[in-house]
Amino acid sequence: MLDHVSITDTGNDRDVRAPGLAALAGLVADETRAVCLLALLDGRAWTAGELARHAGVAPSTLSEHLGKLVAGGLLAEERQGRHRYVRLAGTRVAQLVEDLAGQVAPHPAHRPRTLRAASAGSAMARGRTCYDHLAGRLGIAVTDALTAHGLLSAASEPGGRTDGAEPGPAASGPAAPASSAGSSAPPASSASSASRERATGFLLTEAGLRWFEVSGIALDRATRRPLARACLDWTERRPHLAGAAGAALCRHALDAGWCVRIGSERAVKVTAAGERALAELLGIEAGSLR
Repeated sequence: MLDHVSITDTGNDRDVRAPGLAALAGLVADETRAVCLLALLDGRAWTAGELARHAGVAPSTLSEHLGKLVAGGLLAEERQGRHRYVRLAGTRVAQLVEDLAGQVAPHPAHRPRTLRAASAGSAMARGRTCYDHLAGRLGIAVTDALTAHGLLSAASEPGGRTDGAEPGPAASGPAAPASSAGSSAPPASSASSASRERATGFLLTEAGLRWFEVSGIALDRATRRPLARACLDWTERRPHLAGAAGAALCRHALDAGWCVRIGSERAVKVTAAGERALAELLGIEAGSLR
């Protein structure tokens, strides 16, 4: 469903992608399927039974919806014994769901019905995973700090990693340790890669690439996925860092114990160790993470 469709000469002005786009929109244009897609933004594989309970529908009804999403290429499935597991088909699908959800403004009349729901909503707004990167106030705080230290820039600003040009001056302060100055520069990327990177909203600067290396955060430089991408945060209404860099930072934060998952949804909480690490590496005040 998401595969590229070439435009061929059909003898008229009708875009041959129109039927596919309409079919894709139809897949998402169902509330039960939308609930499933949003739940799967936590990056985990869910069983059909778990999704049925989460969506509040019968297992047989949910199974029919999952079949459509799998056939449409939005979900991937695997079976282990009697259990059927599904997950988002990849980062492109996650980006699609994130971008669509980001266009939906919170309903002003919506209020949590219970104290438990209010607490869960507060935890999600404070910090959560958005597929494979950090979101909420935590994600925004990290993004703002990376930008303030010159490690991340808006795509329209100079100094980002767009091609093989010589790097600009390194940022000062905790973001760019002097010991990293001699690290080798990354290989030059092609002009087409540069154009794709500019279109993602964020760019990692040369200092940012060195910061990931010196901080011990493994960054996959060989992936075709954008190193940095802006993802609109639906609670903060501002973009946070996604892409390969956002995924690497989130993975490291969880593996290193900077953050721990809480509750049954996507909420995460910054630990005392995480507060110290983020203060040392990015100058983020602990109070802004609570």
